Amino acid sequence: MRITEDGGPPFAQLRDGVRRQIERGALLPGDRLPTVRAMAADLGLAPNTVARAYRELEQEGWLIGHGRAGTFVADHLPAQPSDREAALAEAAETYRRRAAQLGFSPAEAVRALERP
Repeated sequence: MRITEDGGPPFAQLRDGVRRQIERGALLPGDRLPTVRAMAADLGLAPNTVARAYRELEQEGWLIGHGRAGTFVADHLPAQPSDREAALAEAAETYRRRAAQLGFSPAEAVRALERP
């Protein structure tokens, strides 16, 4: 796996790269990932960057952390959203960010959506 300077945030590149390896079958259920420190050293990243990528993959259901025993590929992978659901999620995230830039709270942004 390679992290590039023009490929976006390093944690996102790592997260997406690990996800792709799982999807392609290069990493199988139960496979142990390198430790955060080992992965950071291999890729020339800060340990916190690797930890963030691992944490996000755990939250999404791709990985399971077992504390000192290590981080493993989950036995059951998360369901992938349909293209339609993914498009809606992207639109919602764009709206959320824009509302925040304009100084609106999440509750105010939701109320604006509910207006006729």
